[in-house]
Amino acid sequence: MALLLVVLYAFASKFIVQPYVIPSETMAPTLNTGERIVVNKLVYHSYRWGSPQPGDVIVFKAQPAWSAGYQSIRSQNTVVRWLQNALSAVGLVPPDEEELVKRIIAVGGQRVECRVNTGLTVNGQPVIEPYLDSKTLGVDPSLDRCLGPEFGPVTVPRDRLWVMDDNRTHAADSRAHCTSLPDDRQRGMLCTGDPTTGTIPVGDVVGKVGGSR
Repeated sequence: MALLLVVLYAFASKFIVQPYVIPSETMAPTLNTGERIVVNKLVYHSYRWGSPQPGDVIVFKAQPAWSAGYQSIRSQNTVVRWLQNALSAVGLVPPDEEELVKRIIAVGGQRVECRVNTGLTVNGQPVIEPYLDSKTLGVDPSLDRCLGPEFGPVTVPRDRLWVMDDNRTHAADSRAHCTSLPDDRQRGMLCTGDPTTGTIPVGDVVGKVGGSR
């Protein structure tokens, strides 16, 4: 009986819902370091709920460029590392940054940009972001409207997503991985080149964080 329960739990974790431990502060205060959440793996494979949408908080597989410079938190001991990975699969220890959690800001076909005078916009409309917290950010988002350099405009390619963190002054999201034309970078304007590098494929999405949006 115990073995059957373990098998059923493993099946549910792999294909239906997966426990997940937040590994860092990048989504604070919405999700805090060490917080346990549930990732719904079926939500984007259902006729009722459909595809990823702006505002969704998602877990996705990190592309190599997004993991560059990351130092593994896993033990060098083979047995201990195997145990850590097994516990991570059931949400008892943080993942080894092979999967990241961020918020979708724009989806394929949408145009996203940020200017100091207008703030973050998608298709020219301001993005309302009540989850931005001055204390966590260390700055008032109404005064520093881009929470970093201006960027864009970026037209998100089809079947890709533009993602950002809630704790934007302490994180690296789509803005950090986009391509900028040399002249624009020199004047502090990011993400004016190829939009692909700063976006993630929809196919890399593991699932939606329960209760997000």
